[in-house]
Amino acid sequence: MNAYCTIAIRAANLAGDFIATAFNQRDRVIARKKDLNDYVTNVDKQAEELIIDSIKSAYPDHSFLGEESGLKEGKDKETVWVIDPLDGTRNFIDGNPHFSISIAVKHKGKTLAAVVFDPMRDEMFSASNGNGAQLNQTRIRVADEKKLENSILATGFPFRAKENTDTYLKYFSTLLPLCSDMRRAGSAALDLAYLAAGRVNAFWEFGLSDWDTAAGALIVKEAGGLVGDVKGNPFTAKSKSIMAANPYVFKQFMQVVKEL
Repeated sequence: MNAYCTIAIRAANLAGDFIATAFNQRDRVIARKKDLNDYVTNVDKQAEELIIDSIKSAYPDHSFLGEESGLKEGKDKETVWVIDPLDGTRNFIDGNPHFSISIAVKHKGKTLAAVVFDPMRDEMFSASNGNGAQLNQTRIRVADEKKLENSILATGFPFRAKENTDTYLKYFSTLLPLCSDMRRAGSAALDLAYLAAGRVNAFWEFGLSDWDTAAGALIVKEAGGLVGDVKGNPFTAKSKSIMAANPYVFKQFMQVVKEL
């Protein structure tokens, strides 16, 4: 296994144990609003600190980009760990056991290794560049569904960026009659991991950040999927939307939305 992947898994397990314990003691959780419909808890912050400290023990000179702490540059500015310590915070606060830890490491912008960990189901999705994707060390592949009409599409509502609502609804109303169904579960990182494991057939959303997608995007690619934005452009950390699917569904999705 890629050494970076091993370190990411170790950090995710450490934070996962902490988050799972906190989930069962939610009366002690302190939550506050960061922004409109956007929440953070003391658990998010403490989990991020655990992850960074764990990785630093192996790579003390690396840099870190965390959802809660922002960019912390180390001596090595070209190697950056991108971290979302609790993707699905609102689910966590409400007692819905669907959330994840997302960790990716990039060198000069290229993602080298990634993990998405669901601590409540003990499911560790992982990938390293060129070595495929795994779920609990068993190889996974995207589903081979060839038709959009038979596909389950995962998505997320633009709850942070309300200015995207009208555009999102145009896509939603166009796509819903043409696919089997839509799913909105509340953790983009897990949506991407589920796509890689063949549990859904596509994922699309507007307005996500690098820490939401960096790990999941690599896992999808290493599982045989394609990742772009909703216009079919290459996906980058600065993309304002994301679309991921197997090659068949990806192509049909793009044909449907090209005029929107």
